[in-house]
Amino acid sequence: MQDAKEEIKARLPVEDVIGEYIELKRAGRTLKGRSPWGVDKTPSFMVSPDKGIWHDFSAGKGGDIFTFIMEVEGISFREALEKLAEKAGVELKSFNRDDRNLAAKKRRIKEALELTTKYYQFCLSKNKSVCEYVFYKRNLNKKTVLDFRIGYAPNGRDHLVKFLKSKGFKDSELKDAGLLNQYGGDLFRGRMMIPFFDNSGDVIGFTGRIVGDGEPKYLNTPETLLFNKSRFIFGLAQAKEYIRHSGFVVIVEGNMDVISSHQAGVCEAVATSGTAMTEQHLKILSRLTDDIRLAYDGDEAGIKAAERAIDLANKIGLSLKIISGYDGAKDPDELIQKSPESWQKCVEKCEPAIDWLLKKYENTIDIYSGPGKKQYSDIAIKLIDKISDPVEKKHYLKFVADKIDVEVEDLTNKKLKPEQKRRLKEVKTKKITSSEEKSLRDSLEAILVYGGEAGGEVKLDFPEDETRIAELELIFEKNYKNFKDEDLVREARDLMRRYEDEVIKTKIDELTKSLEENEDNDEETAKILKKIQVLQKQIN
Repeated sequence: MQDAKEEIKARLPVEDVIGEYIELKRAGRTLKGRSPWGVDKTPSFMVSPDKGIWHDFSAGKGGDIFTFIMEVEGISFREALEKLAEKAGVELKSFNRDDRNLAAKKRRIKEALELTTKYYQFCLSKNKSVCEYVFYKRNLNKKTVLDFRIGYAPNGRDHLVKFLKSKGFKDSELKDAGLLNQYGGDLFRGRMMIPFFDNSGDVIGFTGRIVGDGEPKYLNTPETLLFNKSRFIFGLAQAKEYIRHSGFVVIVEGNMDVISSHQAGVCEAVATSGTAMTEQHLKILSRLTDDIRLAYDGDEAGIKAAERAIDLANKIGLSLKIISGYDGAKDPDELIQKSPESWQKCVEKCEPAIDWLLKKYENTIDIYSGPGKKQYSDIAIKLIDKISDPVEKKHYLKFVADKIDVEVEDLTNKKLKPEQKRRLKEVKTKKITSSEEKSLRDSLEAILVYGGEAGGEVKLDFPEDETRIAELELIFEKNYKNFKDEDLVREARDLMRRYEDEVIKTKIDELTKSLEENEDNDEETAKILKKIQVLQKQIN
């Protein structure tokens, strides 16, 4: 049951399990509380989130989450295992005597990936033109290249495969490691290679940036037994000690932004590699600090991303900050190339996320006109409503009220009463939606959330419900798990085109239905027919 234990421990942070029994407070790198056995006069119960262990100095007890549950509830190991498995959503029946085989398979994957990293590093050191690209065009120094173990995948059909086979690895093991393409050759070719590390510092995958011309620009390791992109945070292995020391973390958008930031002295930078931010990402980072700063663009996409992040953060009681104003640069990496000091100053000049968002909307809305005040207050109320802390909520209500010269009571009166909301839901007209449209939307949203670069082709809002996100993971795993990045981009484009056509067809169906309802009104019938004709021309 060792793999079952490790899976449960990966899903249940030690501080979350113990925090249900003891009030814990941060004390540097650890958490501190009073003994649940009531034998201490001062807090002597220590928890290490990093190591996943606890120790009660007053009672002389300690261990992991399993020993804690056994001790605090007086139950056997098996009972504790079953209790925590249920809490973590782990099915114990799927872990049996094959555990040893699975553990051995994971060890072989790690060995293959470690050897691959060394091979790529060697290839970089022997290729003068790629060294010029890495050290001069990308402007990376030797320390950064060594810290991130950056290398180069040679541009050949099976250079890596031949090397690893000479070291005793089989095709099946290389496939398990995510190193093979669909033809059994090297997945990564002609790319600057950047390893992905887990919290223990072991290599679990790669991202490869094309050197020269070619598509896709970035290619990531597919999902494997070790690499799960929906939980992975790039740069965290290198950043976690700096985050603990400085007390804050910076979330940037790209992997190169992370690497450039570390080289520029902002070693607290991380990125949610290849996927949008999730509640799980924020929970992982919140174990290290509650000062989370987002380096987002100020365009429409950046504003939407910030709104989603605020929603996720509010669910787990976090307040986010925004880093902005890159002195004309499009992103942190570009700013760092101009002036590392300017990037450091930007990080220091962060502001609360809601303040940043309200300013963005204030700059696009005429808050001195009646309609503008209504629009601005509608947006503000939606944001403020999601704040859980009453003091913070009161602050922003007063701030917005003063901004548009109204009373706080005027803002609170804008909110619908619960009974009004229920009544409105009951009389809402059901939208006509074809099964094809729903199927296409399911596929598109799955690619949006889990498809990395291909998600950029999807012109839909990011789903906010965690249950929906979990459902989309199943859809992606079933339909697109084995897609190459470039194939997934093409698939997303095709699905988006078909989906837009289906949306138009749905609108036509709705208009056709209203045509029947207005058959005695010639003027309205003519208008509807004209709309239908316009829509029919838009279908690809």
